[in-house]
Amino acid sequence: MTDAITYELMGDIAILAANNPPVNALGYDVRIGLVQGIERAEQDGARAVLIYGEGATFFAGADIREFGLPPKEPFLPDVCTRIESSPLIVVSALHGTALGGGLEIALGSHYRIAVPSARMGLPEVLIGVMPGAGGTQRLPRLVGIDKSLDIITSGRQIGAGEALELGIIDRVQDGAPREIGLAYARELLDMGAPRRAISEMPAPAPVDFDALYDATLKKSRGQLAPAVAVRGVQASVELPFAEGMKRERELFRELMETDQRQGMIHAFFAERQVGKLPELKGVAPRPLADIGVIGGGTMGAGIATSALLSGLNVTMLEMSPEAAEAAKGRIAGNLSGALKRGKISQAKFDDLTEKALSLTTSYDDLSQVDLVIEAVYEDMEVKKKVFTQLDAVCKPGAVLASNTSYLNIDEIAAMTSRPGDVIGLHFFSPAHVMKLLEIVVADKTAPEVTATGFALGKRMGKVSVRAGVCDGFIGNRILSIYRTAADHMILDGATPYQIDAALEEFGFAMGPYAVGDLAGLDIGWAVRKRKRAEGLPEGARDFTYADKLCEGGNFGQKTGKGYYDYAAGARARVPNPDVIPFIEADRAALGITPRDFTSDEIVRRYMASMVNESAKVVGEGIARRPLDVDVTLLYGYGFPRYRGGPLKWADMVGLPGLLADIREWAETDPNFWQPAPLLEQLVAEGRTFDDLNKESA
Repeated sequence: MTDAITYELMGDIAILAANNPPVNALGYDVRIGLVQGIERAEQDGARAVLIYGEGATFFAGADIREFGLPPKEPFLPDVCTRIESSPLIVVSALHGTALGGGLEIALGSHYRIAVPSARMGLPEVLIGVMPGAGGTQRLPRLVGIDKSLDIITSGRQIGAGEALELGIIDRVQDGAPREIGLAYARELLDMGAPRRAISEMPAPAPVDFDALYDATLKKSRGQLAPAVAVRGVQASVELPFAEGMKRERELFRELMETDQRQGMIHAFFAERQVGKLPELKGVAPRPLADIGVIGGGTMGAGIATSALLSGLNVTMLEMSPEAAEAAKGRIAGNLSGALKRGKISQAKFDDLTEKALSLTTSYDDLSQVDLVIEAVYEDMEVKKKVFTQLDAVCKPGAVLASNTSYLNIDEIAAMTSRPGDVIGLHFFSPAHVMKLLEIVVADKTAPEVTATGFALGKRMGKVSVRAGVCDGFIGNRILSIYRTAADHMILDGATPYQIDAALEEFGFAMGPYAVGDLAGLDIGWAVRKRKRAEGLPEGARDFTYADKLCEGGNFGQKTGKGYYDYAAGARARVPNPDVIPFIEADRAALGITPRDFTSDEIVRRYMASMVNESAKVVGEGIARRPLDVDVTLLYGYGFPRYRGGPLKWADMVGLPGLLADIREWAETDPNFWQPAPLLEQLVAEGRTFDDLNKESA
């Protein structure tokens, strides 16, 4: 036996307890310990075996420390089969999470009991693979095809109550896993319950698996793993169990070799690495209990909602009592969504809206908050006035934060007598839903203030990324460039609808022009006007078609028209007939003869511009590591997760080819297509962006 699995014989019940902290991951020591434990129980004359986990959880999944290493026997499918084939009655007692291989171990057992708080699932598709230890073979025999595919292709976690209702587990009971498991095993023995192997149950009736495959591929926007998992379930129906297991393993291994799996594994680890900054090691954040939010529009109300749900008291400052009440209505509307989904109770809703939330029209009421977030109109002069007032009223040590999307935090901080307390906290709308938080560190921001920003993000459940100061920080700076690349393609002959279609086929949930309509075209209009006022770079290509849309009051979905006409509803997306004439007028004024673009060329130019600007952002230190860029684009800008982020994508398609394309395009448009020095350096040295991530780990 290994230390990771302890063995105890209590009468005629053998107890196998996992002790592999922190999450009892199914590493080599655990796998071999389970096999040895089953063998020993059989030799000792036991009649039943109980498997449970010490600590916080049952087996929470694979051991991420083994990712990328050659697998060692016993392999997990063989462990599950060995458990199931035992002549003894095997019971799994679940608590915490039983995910992936953890649930597959439980499905290899003959009976399953769980505490009410236990959660389980087969989330392998979330890292670009599929269940590979019997999940697609046993689950359909237990709960049927439709329910199995819902669980497997979504990767979602399900609670014990739902699992009981579905038939995945046999009983839900409160108590310690060891005690309820032992009692259940004793009860099964006393009543003469039969050994019950799922592999021996009949397979479900066949269905049209080709149609299910096509529908799943379409729903996952090109991600392969969910659709390939359909083929695994198909094998459970069409093949004998042992052959189905082999087919499942073949499909699993095929997915292991794909770029999509590489991309999703990269995203998995990048999310865990992004908040680990050497500069914050040993730095304690300031206390947080009460925060202020200035501005109760969509963004401010979303920030306040997120803060309330994370247990903070919020003081909302607005210009008038009427505006404050309107802000409260928006917050209550947001919280009512959480109430409907069962995330909070009615009592909690009442407490958050009536006790934890305060309304005010006076800056004096912010004098004792620990942190204040300004979420007013994106105008530097307005923000400067706000911070001048905050400096006058806020207590010493209070963190003063701006939610600006583009503006210079150093310039804002200079309006105060305490620039070390000033930071940017760029939330993404809707702020109570979107996971990304850009933490913008100004020149004089104190380390403990940065640490406080990350502590707030963690408390709110955000994925927080450190950014430096520049126009647009990480995400919006890169966005402005790849949107410009798209606009240039439109001037040269593409249409907004071609571009949206090509990028949605690539994997984006929405193309850039549909996104513009959703966010509001007035936002980009304001940025363009500001940049023109500041002076465009010499030789920069300008255009007016988007401005003409806005001048006509067409700001997208909120006005019913933008690039698309939404008269038939938000999902209709009928091209707005006014758009193409505006574009043709720009082409005529600029003397451009339009040409055709293929979908591949659209994607290549769009992505090359994104990668090139990302490399500049990393090279300048605005983002400390390539993974910071990848996480920003994944969580804030709809980048397809299975491609890993723009810089992981670039590594996979090849940096030399991208640089060659950029240099070629620079011959006709040197103003826009300036190769990033970091990209040139990496190609010259034969290195990748991922090499930089490893150096910073």
